Amino acid sequence: QVQLVESGGGSVQAGGSLRLSCAASRYTTSSFCMGWFRQGAGKEREDVAAINYAGTMTSYADSVKGRFTISKDNAKNTLYLQMNSLKPEDTAMYYCAVTKYSYSSVVSGSCTTSYATWGQGTQVTVSS
Repeated sequence: QVQLVESGGGSVQAGGSLRLSCAASRYTTSSFCMGWFRQGAGKEREDVAAINYAGTMTSYADSVKGRFTISKDNAKNTLYLQMNSLKPEDTAMYYCAVTKYSYSSVVSGSCTTSYATWGQGTQVTVSS
């Protein structure tokens, strides 16, 4: 059973930066497509960024393109989301997620196959 544990959330002023981390079970980051999605209070889930198993392809939602960067360290089994130039509208619970399939590609900030597992989330609050 894959386990994912997010960390790095917090409160920051607009324009600031945060780096989210997702500690994954062994071999997860090197084997499967992974990504981040977020859900604000009263809002629908929004796929934010994704990276394929090989780390050769990334995809971002238009709302974060140019500000967020997804990356991973397979040796540490950790997925990251570097968030710069944060805006109040980025306020949400952020979740790390993984698919079941290594062949998943990425598009529009998500993996092309459904996420099978996600973590408990980490809260990001951006004040104006």
